[in-house]
Amino acid sequence: MAKRTWRIVTRDGNGELVIRDFDSPEPILRAHIQVGIDDCSTDLELRGAPVFRSLVGPMPEGADVIRYETPDVFEHLTKEWATPKAPRRRVRRPAKAAPEDPATPA
Repeated sequence: MAKRTWRIVTRDGNGELVIRDFDSPEPILRAHIQVGIDDCSTDLELRGAPVFRSLVGPMPEGADVIRYETPDVFEHLTKEWATPKAPRRRVRRPAKAAPEDPATPA
């Protein structure tokens, strides 16, 4: 299946992620300078995809998305991904004491 969506992830002035999707690489080519093509991706469908100055990528996202990120977004998401998550702690509640059997001698 060929990749059909071209995605650029950037950050706005408030620090929020901004995701823009395109049906082809032409709008990206108008806004960014192509500096080469991907020729070593392990995802064979990405080989031949353009490499742009000031964007990290191409990288696969799901079955049909080619993703590019700005360097600050890439760095932030990589650090977030690499940070170990605190293990979920299981809270054990003490078992309720069984009611005393009045038939049992004390």
